[in-house]
Amino acid sequence: MPQLPDFRSPAVLLAHVRHTMAFYHPRCIDPSGGMFHFFKDDGSVYDAHQRHLVSSTRFVFTYAMAYRHFGDPAHLDGLHHAVRFLREAHRDPSHGGYHWLLDCHADRREVLDGTRHAYGHAFVLLAYAHAAMAGLDEVRPWLAETFDLMERRFWDAPAGLYADEASADWSRLSPYRGQNANMHACEALLAAFDATGERHYLERAHELARNITQRQAQRCGGLIWEHYDAQWQPDWQFNIDNPAHLFRPWGYQPGHLTEWAKLLLQLEARGDALEADLGWARPTAERLFKVAMDKGWDREHGGLHYSLAPDLSVCDADKYFWVQAESAAAAALLAVRTPGDAAFYWDWYQRLWAYSWTHFVDHEHGAWYRILDRENRKLGDEKSPAGKVDYHTMGACYDIVRAIGKAVHA
Repeated sequence: MPQLPDFRSPAVLLAHVRHTMAFYHPRCIDPSGGMFHFFKDDGSVYDAHQRHLVSSTRFVFTYAMAYRHFGDPAHLDGLHHAVRFLREAHRDPSHGGYHWLLDCHADRREVLDGTRHAYGHAFVLLAYAHAAMAGLDEVRPWLAETFDLMERRFWDAPAGLYADEASADWSRLSPYRGQNANMHACEALLAAFDATGERHYLERAHELARNITQRQAQRCGGLIWEHYDAQWQPDWQFNIDNPAHLFRPWGYQPGHLTEWAKLLLQLEARGDALEADLGWARPTAERLFKVAMDKGWDREHGGLHYSLAPDLSVCDADKYFWVQAESAAAAALLAVRTPGDAAFYWDWYQRLWAYSWTHFVDHEHGAWYRILDRENRKLGDEKSPAGKVDYHTMGACYDIVRAIGKAVHA
């Protein structure tokens, strides 16, 4: 077992970010365009040609944040490289919007899946917001353009939420509705507000957060179910036969309960600019976190399980990297923002980090393993398939450092 560092030290957390970022940079950069997305545990690339919109956008985030925190010109170069590919390869100039999956070679690019996903477009918005905060002023019109596109194509005004999926030419809108796209849209809108100071982004984030964590939760036993029909009624059967779906897993997700807890606290922290009643946000964050820990924590082997059935029993006992990272960030923010219960949340923070440091962090090659079984054994040697790129783990560290810093200077 590796010796545990001080996880409440910003220097320790940022050093861990550097170690993680070094796993990807510079080996992820494809000189012919964009980044490589698929890595084995040792850093070798096992698919050099597929480009997933989620990975492409998350690379923009990781390079933007690395440059902002460490000032390395190589990270700025990587950021420009990632933004250029997102804009020139994923974007469809004919119909508008961004392709979901590409096949890329030095001499050609082919669209493998042109489906328009609100989830993916939320990350486009997030990417442009963070690129803008890193100093790329040319992306600011694209940020506004992406928000306007999401409002025109995905916004379900009666529900006050975004729909999920459209065809490549926008002619068909799927009846499926999901909370995950709205959760990450909330995250992206908070970043858009930070990048621009424009209050309409914050207002939309507030509307999404309230509607998912209050109204929709009331329809689902007080918690956040993942899947809904076109009328935003819970669909308890969707993906029940495919519970490990990468973006639409079945069941209550402890990691999404804690991720929403984090977002609610970040929304509350911007409350002065919003001028709205946010008295519900912190109690909701506390309740979601406590349910996730109470029902999701593996008391025998440690770590948070992936999914809970409607009766809150564990239905997928595997452990996923992002669940632990986002939960640690939520615990830190709760500790900082609820001084009366700080010891409780710091205890969970330490437990989550100790577990992750021992089982998930690859101290030799860098980055985190993606998935473990209940007894904390690796299920494969694919460290970063589509979508991962350690956006969650590095992002969690940045969130924690920011929260700790604000607490010190309060």
